[in-house]
Amino acid sequence: MRDEALILFVNDAFYEAFKAGDLAAMEKLWAKEACVVCAHPGWVALYGREQVMGSWQAIFSSGSFPRNLRCRNPRIVPLGPDHAMVLCYEEIGEAVLLATNVFGKEKGQWRLLHHHAGPTELTADSLPAAPEREALQ
Repeated sequence: MRDEALILFVNDAFYEAFKAGDLAAMEKLWAKEACVVCAHPGWVALYGREQVMGSWQAIFSSGSFPRNLRCRNPRIVPLGPDHAMVLCYEEIGEAVLLATNVFGKEKGQWRLLHHHAGPTELTADSLPAAPEREALQ
């Protein structure tokens, strides 16, 4: 249960850093040793920490990041003892994106390895109910 709470905490911290445009906080959340990847809506896939952090720097410096972003209905999907995925919805005003955030343990700490968000036809009012949590193995 402790790992599930920690993963959700890091997932929440990711969205707080995102909507605050806080690059320093964002950099602390991403893995430093493992390969990381990111796919922002409408962007090409980004590989490696340098490209991923460069993308966040560009997004935050543009000032066009969503300050009204809300993570909705996060669900942990266990991928083994040291890896897990969180599937959730990103609510940005009237738009809803489906997001996948993959986490891995690095030096005993849960860190982001992958983030991908893409459009859905859902609205904030039509989101499915939050599912039951599955225990990590």
